[in-house]
This record gives sequence, C-alpha cells and structure tokens, in this order.
Amino acid sequence: MTVDPADKPRNETEHERLDRQLMELLQGFRVATTGVQVLFAFLLTVPFSTNFDRKVDDTGRMLFYIALFGAALASICFIAPVFQHRILFRLGQKPLLIHRANQFGILGAFALAISITASTTLIVHAMSDVDGAVIATAVVVLVLCGWLWFVQPYLARLKASRSIGADGS
Repeated sequence: MTVDPADKPRNETEHERLDRQLMELLQGFRVATTGVQVLFAFLLTVPFSTNFDRKVDDTGRMLFYIALFGAALASICFIAPVFQHRILFRLGQKPLLIHRANQFGILGAFALAISITASTTLIVHAMSDVDGAVIATAVVVLVLCGWLWFVQPYLARLKASRSIGADGS
C-alpha cells in the first residue's frame, strides 16, 4: 500500500516553510492582480467613451463608481504585500508579512467581487431595459463570487478543522 505524498509531513525548516508560504501567496496575487488591472484599465477608459454621459443614468453612474473604487481597492490590496515585503526585507518579519498578505488577499477578493458585480451589472443596465435582467445579473455574479471565493473554501476549512480535531492532532 502506498502513502499519499500529501499525507506525509514536509521535511522543511520553519524558515523554509515561511518562504514557501510567502511565495505561494505572492504567486496567487500575480494571477488576481492581472485580472484586476485589466478590469481597472477598462473602467478608467469608460467615462471617456462616446455618449457615456447620455447612455448612463444615475444608477449607472453609481454602479460605475462602485466598480471603479472596488477595482482600485482590490489593486491596492493585491499589490500591498509586495511593497511591504520590499520595505521589511531581511528584518525577520516574514510571519507578519504572511499574515498581512493573507488579510490583504481576502479584502482584495471582496473588493474584486464587488467590482466585478458592479461592472457587469452596469453593462447589462446600459444594454437592457429589463430591470429583472439587471437584478438577476447582479445576484448571479455576486452569488458565484461569494460561493466560489468565500463560502466553499470556508466550508472546506471547517471540515478540515473538524477532521484535525477528531484525530486529536
């Protein structure tokens, strides 16, 4: 019978573990940051497009501002760990950096979910006269982001915590 490599403890020092965790976090941020930057760039150009003022009503403007500031906050959160790492480099602050990066990542994901929801809803709002379609868009996008990014991993975390607790570890 073979043992699953995932069940084997890692043979790494505390320093190596912290290095690995920080690199995993930063790698995840690279993926998220690219998406946020594309969305943010799109949002920065929208007000300068032809007929933006005539096509977008007060509700659309509110959605635009929510999307824009959500993308800005997400960008700030996803980029912050990189600069903090540079400033705190070689000061033995890696546990603090990892903790903060995790917090920034969660806050950035919330901001990104809001921005994606608002920008998608804005587009549907500008293209459709059907209020139900606009509301459905907002609900579906927000539920998808919420479930896939937050609820599902949280439930898995709870299940894993219970398993660890049941094993007495």
